[in-house]
Amino acid sequence: AYKMLISPIKELLPEPEELVVFIPQGSLFLVPFPALQDSTGEFLIEQHTLQISPSIQTLAMKQDLKKADRTKALIVGNPAPMPGSLSQLAGAEAEAKAIAKILKTTPIIGEAATETAVTARMQRASSIHLATHGLFDEHQGLQSSLAFSTSPKGLAPNVASNNEEGFLTAEEILDLDLIADLVVLSACNTGRGKITGDGVVGLSRSFLLAGAQSTMVSLWYVPDDSTSALMQDFYRQMQNGIGQPQALRQAMLKTMQTYPSPREWAA
Repeated sequence: AYKMLISPIKELLPEPEELVVFIPQGSLFLVPFPALQDSTGEFLIEQHTLQISPSIQTLAMKQDLKKADRTKALIVGNPAPMPGSLSQLAGAEAEAKAIAKILKTTPIIGEAATETAVTARMQRASSIHLATHGLFDEHQGLQSSLAFSTSPKGLAPNVASNNEEGFLTAEEILDLDLIADLVVLSACNTGRGKITGDGVVGLSRSFLLAGAQSTMVSLWYVPDDSTSALMQDFYRQMQNGIGQPQALRQAMLKTMQTYPSPREWAA
């Protein structure tokens, strides 16, 4: 893949700290660009800072964000109980608590993390981090979803009953009005969806269309421990004033020292 996609343009690429933006087409949306290796075994993320855009139009869009109306970062981890037979995510809860500490806020954990409670706070949050199960619908991208608690304890005071199914779909996300700089979906397969002419129709695309400036998503079932380590280092980097793509690159480089397999850090 490196020989086919990168080698022909290698001489045109900038220094490692400068941004390289890929605008993929079709199945290239499913390529883990950071994990592409050259003939010496070096990964592309070791050579360059990377970013993906669904389309040129999306890359050109700049939202007029109402920063004065923002609240603190919204951090959600391990909603419980989740609908169906979805398993608990102890690692996601620990991850959410650690990131909330870094960002000096209080996470929404367990029974409090219902779809109603979370979406009510999403629309004013400065950034959003959701550590929960993500479900990918290959045939209907807009039915891809994130799982939240079905407990009535997380209801807003003015909600009389909790009939929500516990799944926030990509279609429902389109109805939100977001002002967040960043939405992180720390779950499985959150970057996937039905591939269309202008990008992946799914969770990532829906958050961008709802107003988020950027999203961070995963392409496959990500391991708990390495993902938590990568996420925490990513936020520490940003707290030190480093931009999102460079912060992700540095977090990947650090994570691969402990977890060398691309399966652990490249999604």
